Amino acid sequence: MVRPMNEILATMSPAQGNALPDAIDELPLPYIELDAQGMVTRANRATLALYPTGQGELIGKMAWELVAKDEKEASCAAYVEFMKTGEGPPLVLRSIFDHTGEFRSYEMHRSVMRDAEGRPIGMRMIGVNVTQMKRSLEEATHGRIWMENVLRSMAEGVIVTDALGFVRYANPAAEALLGWKVEELKGKVIEKVVPLLSYVSGDKTHLNFTMALESYRKGIATILDRERHELRVEIGTSPMIDKDSGYTTGVVSVLRKLE
Repeated sequence: MVRPMNEILATMSPAQGNALPDAIDELPLPYIELDAQGMVTRANRATLALYPTGQGELIGKMAWELVAKDEKEASCAAYVEFMKTGEGPPLVLRSIFDHTGEFRSYEMHRSVMRDAEGRPIGMRMIGVNVTQMKRSLEEATHGRIWMENVLRSMAEGVIVTDALGFVRYANPAAEALLGWKVEELKGKVIEKVVPLLSYVSGDKTHLNFTMALESYRKGIATILDRERHELRVEIGTSPMIDKDSGYTTGVVSVLRKLE
């Protein structure tokens, strides 16, 4: 079982840390130590390699000078509190100005250093650059929100199921058409919440979920809403294909009420 980095740091006493200068210097990740006031007292080679040139000496500099302006006050206040309480600090995300000339996102794994009586005397930290991971996550989140806004704006009801037929998403138009709330639909089998009484298509084929997984289908159907009232709708189903694996991951159904 791999131990979290902050737990490993917490097991090291200041004496042990000072006894391993070569090992710490050889770490591929930036490592620094701060005193009780937040001043940098030690930094390994990886940290110095990231430190911007022209910024003076890193040792002796206050840690808050390295983080983004909007994070300085909260970071300083949190550090003072940890020195008062001695509580183990959680992993935190910080924007740090490095040798690239830009602010980069670093996960900071931290542990409190203590004296022989167990009193807090500083903190040691290891940083992990997660800039690209954070950027990718933000892009994915933005894309998801954008797509949800598109689906929410559609006048037709849209229901998305996974490859087993369980509902994963429904837009407001589907709610209004069927009488089900999205949270009620999620996790239910599509054939249970949208019972198909009849179906007519141009190719004279019937419609079931297995067929919907195989290819695009379109026809006129009679279904039941939540109150068991019959609805006549035009329904189109399309298998949802993962662009990387090529596997079918679900079905998108579009329903339009017919008068």
